[in-house]
Amino acid sequence: MLQPKRTKYRKQMKQVRHLKGVETRGCDLEFGEFGLRATESGWITNREIEAARIAVSRFVKRGGKLWIRIFPDKPLSKKPAETRMGSGKGSVEQWVAEVRAGRMLYELTGVSRELAREALDLAASKLCLKTRIVEYSDKLL
Repeated sequence: MLQPKRTKYRKQMKQVRHLKGVETRGCDLEFGEFGLRATESGWITNREIEAARIAVSRFVKRGGKLWIRIFPDKPLSKKPAETRMGSGKGSVEQWVAEVRAGRMLYELTGVSRELAREALDLAASKLCLKTRIVEYSDKLL
């Protein structure tokens, strides 16, 4: 699973206000010919990122090259069930990536157009956000 090797602070506040607006950085295809772009904002967990990566790599039979353009660097803590109020903050349960609308999530190259579309469709079904498949040729228009 993806998670940072070390962080300055073990726990963070949730703060959803970072997710307002549209992303201005990391929105274009930089490495591949096909990409998966988020069309809404939200959190993507490290398990979702890994599940989508596995789905794509299995579908293209380990052909082509896949880039993951997001990294889960935000810890989410959770208190155990049936615990009384107080006694501090819960332990870190999962890591998430904060994604705003317009962010490029995955990029793929080295496969045909149809194969790339189907593979990225599979990846999109593993994610909790609405996404859109983009091509390098769209950027040139």
